[in-house]
Amino acid sequence: MRTIVLLTISNVFMTLAWYGHLKYKDTPLWIAILASWGIAFVEYCFQVPANRIGHYDFTAAQLKTIQEVITLAVFCVFSVLYLREPLKWNYVLGFSMMAGAVFVIFKEW
Repeated sequence: MRTIVLLTISNVFMTLAWYGHLKYKDTPLWIAILASWGIAFVEYCFQVPANRIGHYDFTAAQLKTIQEVITLAVFCVFSVLYLREPLKWNYVLGFSMMAGAVFVIFKEW
């Protein structure tokens, strides 16, 4: 559970670093880059421990899969609440298909 919590916190910062500047298109690009780097540093402070702790219970591929699912969930919330962009049906369908990959990766074959 610690891994999931740390990955979620990490992804909140990652999403903010990658997409937060889109609301500030008049800000010079170099400022957006520096701000994103600063936010990304905080993201890494959660991501690295999450992967280190998680690798005791999960494979690297499973960790990456967990991280991607969390990323999609965090991004959907961020996109709707922060960027005020609608969550269209085809986005939900596409993300659901990606979530189907979780089954394939975690299934013992």
